[in-house]
Amino acid sequence: MTTATHLRDKFAVVTGASTGIGAAIAERLAASGAHLVLVARSAGKLDETAERLSRRHGVTVRTVPLDLAAADAPTRLAKTLADEGIEVELLVNNAGVSSRGPALDGDPARFRSLIDVNVTALTELTTLLVPAMVARGHGAVVNIASTGGYIPSPYLAVYSATKAFVVSFTQALWAETRGTGVRVVAVSPGPTKTPMNARGTRSPEAVAATVVRALAGTGPAVIDGKANALTAFVFGRLLPTRLVLAIARRIMARGGD
Repeated sequence: MTTATHLRDKFAVVTGASTGIGAAIAERLAASGAHLVLVARSAGKLDETAERLSRRHGVTVRTVPLDLAAADAPTRLAKTLADEGIEVELLVNNAGVSSRGPALDGDPARFRSLIDVNVTALTELTTLLVPAMVARGHGAVVNIASTGGYIPSPYLAVYSATKAFVVSFTQALWAETRGTGVRVVAVSPGPTKTPMNARGTRSPEAVAATVVRALAGTGPAVIDGKANALTAFVFGRLLPTRLVLAIARRIMARGGD
């Protein structure tokens, strides 16, 4: 269990932190007194977010402009943290990209980049930073997944598959780290209004609140919002897969989220 009190005056790393869910999570953590390392591709937006959070909450906010699709990005980030003597108490793997449309019409290079961000970078950052947490006997990891990780999604096939990996990987890591003092949890938002999804219905701030509550919990996975949790349960566990796919295909073909 990791509460806001545990994070005060300690460092949290948040990827994909310049806008949307990542920025909202960073805001929540800063309000709790946590110092921050914000990671994203856009240096300008990162600096704006960092300046606002530092001024508003009086915490240290460092920025690392980095494209996590690059093969060496996780190693470079870990080295930067080590060189600056930053002890990471919380890692929030929030960075993610999506690609909508039929998989067979997609650009393989774009899919590779999507997988590199959503899966490879998340996995490498986790395995680079968590051993030190285990050695200290405290720390936490939040991996941002998606309700799409529980439900196969035609026209979002690669994205949903990457999020299914995130859920499964996080749950397994939760089991491996039990008793070490390290909190590991996957948080799965549903459609959320962000620059990546203008048609989302839930706010980034609501997701950030769920992340903070999940940190204080004990289970390996949390779905943001009661309606999203019910949808994931019904479509992911109760209904036959063929029916789920038929419904999802019809919804996504109409441009629904």
